Amino acid sequence: MIDTHCHLYLEQFEKDIDKVLSRAAQAGLSDILMPAITFDSLPKMDQLSHPDIDFHKMAGIHPTSVNDGKQATEETLYEYCKQADIIGVGETGLDYYWSDDFKAEQQESLRIHCRVAKAVQKPIILHNRSSTEDLLKIIEEEQDGSLSGIWHCFNGSEEEGKRTIDLGLHLGIGGIFTFKNAGVDKTVAQLPLDKMMLETDAPYLAPAPKRGKRNEPAFIVHTAKRLAEVKGLPVDEVERKTNQIARKLFGLAD
Repeated sequence: MIDTHCHLYLEQFEKDIDKVLSRAAQAGLSDILMPAITFDSLPKMDQLSHPDIDFHKMAGIHPTSVNDGKQATEETLYEYCKQADIIGVGETGLDYYWSDDFKAEQQESLRIHCRVAKAVQKPIILHNRSSTEDLLKIIEEEQDGSLSGIWHCFNGSEEEGKRTIDLGLHLGIGGIFTFKNAGVDKTVAQLPLDKMMLETDAPYLAPAPKRGKRNEPAFIVHTAKRLAEVKGLPVDEVERKTNQIARKLFGLAD
């Protein structure tokens, strides 16, 4: 399996990273994709290794980091993202949940990430919290047919999901999808599997039945199982299809 969104480099994993990676390998993880929070995330990603897992890096500035004064010029972001070992741009996006005082700064950062993603022809990773309409409007304005990417941690409506797909993006299916009271499973049931991929967002948003615990890549099996139930397919078929989609989007070797 492929975890398409994981923050293994964060301090929550410092004390037992070797055990976390062993559990990931035992659960069948072959690849772990890591979006950045700031550029400082990148050296930490380089410290991760396991003989049975391939680690992949992305570069970008998280919208809540923009609130904290972290910014990237288009030139600087491009210099990072053009590197061969960077497979994606982000994570970027919008987050008005904690504060809407930085809307303009977040929106400009998102546009910078979009332009760089198109320039380097790599997928963009979109964080969205309490900002769906603005996010999709900006993507619509920036889409010239060459922008690809993922609405990470998809939790929108069926209409929003279809609009996202029509804009050329994929849907990241993670822990919230498994929560009984979230209703995301009912939405996902109505959307095409060939536009979805699995993710954890570890250490955040652990899926049921691990909800409330620190999330980790091995827990992706619970999301895969629930997605198989919703789609009426065998788990191995869901794993195969979502892996195939992720490998194609990010240009990963099989």
